[in-house]
Parts: sequence; structure tokens; C-alpha cells
Amino acid sequence: MTVSTTLSPPETTRPPEPGPAQLAVVTTLLQLERRARHAAAVEELGFLMVNDTRGLVRYRQAALWRGRVAALSGAALIEANAPYVLWLNRLLRWAQETHGREAPTALSAADVPAEIGRDWAEWLPARALWLPLGPGGEEALCLAREEPWTEAERQLLAHLADAYGHALRALDGRRGARRTRARGRVVLVGTALLALAGVLALPMPQTVLAPAEVIARAPSLVRAPIDGVVDRFDLQPNAPVAEGQLLLALDRTRLQNRLEVARKALNVAEAEFRQASQQAVFDSRSKANLAVLKGRMEQQAAEMAYVEELLSRVEIRAPRAGIAVFDDVNDWIGKPVTLGERILTVADPQSSELEIRLPVADAIALERGAEVKLFLNVDPQRPVAAHVTFIGYQAETTPDGVLSYRLKARFDGEGAPPRIGLKGVAKLYGEDGTLLFALLRRPLAAARQRLGL
Repeated sequence: MTVSTTLSPPETTRPPEPGPAQLAVVTTLLQLERRARHAAAVEELGFLMVNDTRGLVRYRQAALWRGRVAALSGAALIEANAPYVLWLNRLLRWAQETHGREAPTALSAADVPAEIGRDWAEWLPARALWLPLGPGGEEALCLAREEPWTEAERQLLAHLADAYGHALRALDGRRGARRTRARGRVVLVGTALLALAGVLALPMPQTVLAPAEVIARAPSLVRAPIDGVVDRFDLQPNAPVAEGQLLLALDRTRLQNRLEVARKALNVAEAEFRQASQQAVFDSRSKANLAVLKGRMEQQAAEMAYVEELLSRVEIRAPRAGIAVFDDVNDWIGKPVTLGERILTVADPQSSELEIRLPVADAIALERGAEVKLFLNVDPQRPVAAHVTFIGYQAETTPDGVLSYRLKARFDGEGAPPRIGLKGVAKLYGEDGTLLFALLRRPLAAARQRLGL
């Protein structure tokens, strides 16, 4: 006989389904954690801690401790010198020193020092809970109510406090990073401003540019010895000449005609004088006219000698050896000149200096001996050094119509100076100033002229 036995599967024990109250607590806890993670600022998170935690557990008062009272339930702003805040600071400071790193700790008036506990009933309900927000114990949440705190509430609040502490440290790190970046920007801007101020305060000599020309130093002037008209030139501009060499000649026609008239007048006077001398032997009246006729004869002789002297000055010769400095020959041929008028100069090519025309608008403080650099138009890459020897006191109008001061400078060095007649731009170095003044000198001068300051 066979007996068959059927084995039934073992029964499994299922956990009880959570009730509506438990689901509500878990949902509230998750919502508070989510809101804490999404808080945009420490102030927003502090407001959430002291006010919205009431949705999870019931309490009457709450305070956030961060070395001082940082947030209070039901208060938008904290008056630091209010009696309640001063007493609460003393209580929470004692709690931090005594229970800083412990798990959530229940407190009452009997648990605190007497000087703090005697005012407990005035400021807080009977039961308080010290709730650290991190392992360091520097930050905590204090909740207060009349009923005792249950173990389940402590565990629930400990979990929430850990989430609050994590969010608070994240916001502090973000704020610290922002503060560090802001401090870095401030340091960078400050460093840049200091560097700019240092650069603008660098010593820098005042400089100005002005047109310049190489001229002869102590030249010999050739002037018109008489009134006349230039007939011809026997040389070209900038040509070398020897002492006594013929330079130019004035027209002789008028003087030769005048000399011929004077010679004939002298012959007539001499003839009259001889005739009167012969008649004076027989005629006493003719003897009385001899003195007059003799004076007239001498006058005509002096006139002829004077004209001959003028004719000897028609040819103008070089007073010294050098080069003849003047403009185009065609500008002089046929031109009338007056006595003493300057025609040309004879200069030593090895003895030259620099003439500078400094516009009044660009004038700076200069002294004799100031440094000058000449940039010649024909060779601007090799400046020629010089120093100021003369500064004009009064400004003059140049041929270009610019009111300028006339300066002279002597070339430095032992080499041959630049050729007379070369032009260029002179850079003048004045007194030391700053880079800021060098940059603003022209704008300030223009503003002063326009505004009349």
C-alpha cells in the first residue's frame, strides 16, 4: 500500500502596510529634504528650518544656532540686542559647549546652569531639544514645546538634521566660493588699478616735437653796398667760395651815365676856371669870380670821385672763405635792392647750429642745456644729438603763419655736423614729469583755452 504525501509551500510573513499617518510623515520628511537641497541661500534655508520643520513635528518656538542666533521662528529679522536674543545666545552657547557633538538632547530649566535656568519660563516652553546639524557641533537647531520629546521624534529629527546640515554646508561652500571669486576679482581689479597708477606715476621727461633747420653759426652777411639792380651771379647756391671771390654784380648802366655826366661837368668847370684865370690878369671883376669857379670845379671833381667809388662797389666779393647760402639765382636777377639789404651769407660748412621753431601751443618748460634730438628728413633713422643754447623771449610769426618761439641748439660730438640747409623735426626734452601729465598735458591745455580757466 502506497501512501502519497503532498507538501504545501511554507507561508511567508509580509510586513504590515504603512498607514496613512506614516505615509504623511515620510512624505513631509522627503519634501523638507528636497526643499533644503534646493534652497538658494543660507537665509532661505534658515527660514525653512525654524518655520517649516513644524510640518514634521509639533513645536512652539525654534532657533537656528551658528555661533549666534541666526534665525528665529516667526521673525523675519533678528534684533541682536533684544533681551530674548541675548538670553537665547547664552543658552545655546552653553548647549554647544556641553552637548555640541552629541545626538539630539532634551533640555529643560533643570538641566542648565542656574543663572540661565531662572529665566527659562519667561522665554521658552518647558521642554527644548538641542539638535546638532553636523559632526562639528558648531551649528544646531533648537526646538521648544511643552510636551516631552519622544524617541521616534528624536530619530526623525536626527535624520532631518543631517539633511539640513548637509544643505547648509553646501550653501556655505557655494557662498565661500562666490566670496572667494568676488575677493579674487576685487584683488585683481585692485592690482590692476595699482599697476595702472604705478605706470601713470612713472617719471617721464616732458617732450615736444617742433620743426627745425640746420643753419650757419656766426655767418658773414653779404649786403647790398648801394642802391641798384642785381645784374648777374657768378656762382650757384651753396657753392664753395674763396675769400675775395666775385659773388655777384649790380647793374652799372645808371652809374656809368652818371659818371659821364659828372666828368663832362668837371671839364666845363675846369675850362671856365682856366678862362677866368687868364682874364683875371687884365680884369679885376674876373679875378673876383675865381674863388666861385674853383669851388664849382672841386665840387664836380668830388661828384665824379663819388660816382667812381660807387662803380667800384658794383662788384660784390666774398668777405671770407666758405659756402654761399642763398635762394635760387633766378629769384635775384633783375631784382632791385636797397643799401644794406641782405642778399646772401657766407658760412663755414663745419660750423653750423640748429634753429628750432617751437609753436606756442606746444611750448613746455625748457632751459638752456636741454637735450635735443634732431630727426633729419633725409635720414630720420639716425637722430643727431644737440643741446639748447638760446631761447627766444618773445614769440614770432613764422612764414607759415604759426606763432612760435625761436630756439637755437648746438650739436654734440666731434664729428662733422649736418649740412647747412637740411630740415627735419627736433624732439625737445624738458623738465621731468609723470606719464599721466604727459598724456593729459595737451587735453588740459586745450580745455583751459576753451573754458578760459
